[in-house]
Amino acid sequence: MEIDLYLHSLCFFFFLFVFFFLVPSISGVELLNTYIVRVDADAKPSIFPTHAHWYETCLLAAAASGDGVTDFPPGGFLIHTYSSVFHGFSTRISPSTAASLASTPGILAVLPELVRHPDTTRSPEFLGLLSSDRTGLLAESDFGSELVIAVVDTGITPGHRSFADSDLGPAPSRWRGECVSGPGFPAASCNRKLIGARYFSAGYEATSGRMNESVELRSPRDTDGHGTHTASIAAGRYVFPASTLGYARGVAAGMAPKARLAAYKVCWAAGCFDSDILAAFDAAVADGVDVVSLSVGGVVVLYYLDAIAVGAFAAAEAGIFVSASAGNGGPGGLTVTNVAPWVATVGAGSMDRDFPADVKLGNGRVLPGVSVYGGPSLDSGRLYPLVYAGAAQGAGDGYSSSLCLEGSLNPEAVKDKIVLCDRGVNSRTAKGEVVRKAGGVGMILANGVFDGEGLVADCHVLPATAVGAVVGDTIRKYIATATSRFPATATIFFRGTRLGVHPAPVIASFSARGPNPQSPEILKPDLVAPGLHILAAWPHNVGPAGIPSDQRRTEFNILSGTSMACPHVSGLAALLKAAHPDWSPAAIKSALMTTAYVKDNKGMTMLDESTGNFSDVFDFGSGHVNPQRAMDPGLIYDLTAADYINFLCNLNYTQQNIKAITRKAADCRGARKAGHAGNLNYPSFSAVFAEDGAKRRMATHFIRTVTNVGNGAATYRATLRQPEGSTVTVEPMELSFRRSGQKLSFLVRVKAGTWEKMAPGSSRVRSGSLTWSDGRHSVRSPIAVTVQAPLS
Repeated sequence: MEIDLYLHSLCFFFFLFVFFFLVPSISGVELLNTYIVRVDADAKPSIFPTHAHWYETCLLAAAASGDGVTDFPPGGFLIHTYSSVFHGFSTRISPSTAASLASTPGILAVLPELVRHPDTTRSPEFLGLLSSDRTGLLAESDFGSELVIAVVDTGITPGHRSFADSDLGPAPSRWRGECVSGPGFPAASCNRKLIGARYFSAGYEATSGRMNESVELRSPRDTDGHGTHTASIAAGRYVFPASTLGYARGVAAGMAPKARLAAYKVCWAAGCFDSDILAAFDAAVADGVDVVSLSVGGVVVLYYLDAIAVGAFAAAEAGIFVSASAGNGGPGGLTVTNVAPWVATVGAGSMDRDFPADVKLGNGRVLPGVSVYGGPSLDSGRLYPLVYAGAAQGAGDGYSSSLCLEGSLNPEAVKDKIVLCDRGVNSRTAKGEVVRKAGGVGMILANGVFDGEGLVADCHVLPATAVGAVVGDTIRKYIATATSRFPATATIFFRGTRLGVHPAPVIASFSARGPNPQSPEILKPDLVAPGLHILAAWPHNVGPAGIPSDQRRTEFNILSGTSMACPHVSGLAALLKAAHPDWSPAAIKSALMTTAYVKDNKGMTMLDESTGNFSDVFDFGSGHVNPQRAMDPGLIYDLTAADYINFLCNLNYTQQNIKAITRKAADCRGARKAGHAGNLNYPSFSAVFAEDGAKRRMATHFIRTVTNVGNGAATYRATLRQPEGSTVTVEPMELSFRRSGQKLSFLVRVKAGTWEKMAPGSSRVRSGSLTWSDGRHSVRSPIAVTVQAPLS
């Protein structure tokens, strides 16, 4: 301790020398990056009045001992300082300065900033949330009126009907947040519904330069639409009538219609920067929110390098439920993001509603598609010339034109024709604008092989529909075999809104899949929720196509993505927390996971939209959320911060790695002696084996503890659905609880049998389940067994 104090004091005096003599003469050529610096709060020497003074002193000392290259923002050396989720700061320095800073006493980690991107008239009814039900989750929670949901996104649109505060009382007394004003967001923008709003742009501007304020607003106001949409899914008020360009007419409502909202704007034109996301977490924890909804992702790194994982840990430790989108990288495996076990990772499924827009070809074939185009239709009874964009290139190459990229089409080749464009690279609606500007009258957007048969309906700027990969191939062949006598022709029929679709739900093609790329012992995603064709609030000054040229205006918009699925779970978590205020975030997640279902409305296992085959645990995790059952789950798998620390120990993280996440030292001796990372008390099971060709037995075990949250005494009996080729046993097979709140433990053993020979580097997955039932409750946990073959 005395040595540390000496070094810190030396750091302070060295600062004076650096500041007055060295800094004015230092120059360098290294590129600058933004770094997030985590410090040991207890290491601050007493000679510094604040942590910020200490940070700036050691930052300058590191710059001098490195190469001296810095780009300190106007007004200070620090971009953000953090004190709630962890102690530390963000700054813009060179890599060599960062390396020097990392060796300074008291510095736990120096991490380069990562950039991320933002990943309903029917969904409440589809989920069984009926406002007329006097005994359901909405009634039991008073519609979430005393809970605060933080939406970390692109901002929010004040004054929207979805955020009206009629019949709401004052904000909860524990609320400590602010309503930060700015352009387009006067101080009076907040009300009893939208009780807080902040924006964080310093990290974005440190990297990208000063924002263009003719396009973006330095305020919490949403100029994109994503944040407004997600906020209203989580907690929008009942609004009637609601629709998008005439589609999906009905009553719009969020999951927790009376819950309060706090908007934290962190996403800008260039993306969502980690330093700003951490600043939002820091503020949200200090402000007193109950739930954090984060529809942002795209990067998977070690947990101690992951800003979202670090921020979410502190939030969970403070009793805050964190829900995050799984990502839109599906249908490929290993694409899931936001995989920390203290985060609820949400994939996307469909509802029993779609928007058919069929293609009729000149040969009489009618092929299925989807769209929410709301403008003038194509002439009735007329067939239009049909051309493949790849054969209509202008100044560009055939590849660019096939994707309908900007400036790639030859106007002479597409004028007055329907153009078939391939999906990919630019946005789906931007392709329609390219076709429209080139003189085309309509567009058919065809999936590639990777996208499969998953369809997303968009608010196109011209008559357009989206079709699957098989239909796309059919149309291309039709065009290729056309002759002058029988030219390729087509039209598009827009059939409006269709309800009662079977099967539903299906797992959306874009929804990111497991296994968990960071810790495969933890099954991810955790569950799925509605995320396909979701109607929700939209800014009045942003076109529904989301492109600058779209001058149409609509109060609601229909979007798809795991970004839309995440706030469904965020709102439901708020309802559960209101109904069960003593439940921890882990208990709420357990209730949502163990009551989820895996059967569609035809009674079959949910389908994978991309293939039409049955989906599995890496697609849906525990299943599709079922809020009414989640209110009374019977048993829960609870977790504390200490359990998560043991999990990190069993990942073989160093003391410094763990402290960078948890802000405290960890004793890993007991954790590593007790078992493995899969022994975290999680509501699902994932056994991972490495097949090395030897005859050794592949077996593992899991220890779990469940808490009785039912009414009084109960006896639960176990039922197993065995994974094919494996043997699973449970000890004991019966749990007898004498009272509510009692905890009992059980042991699950998994033994992988002899599987067929596997190709080098391949893996095989088989799934089963464990269900505990007392005759009233069914507490279901998926079991995934993965065998990985060596590379050679």
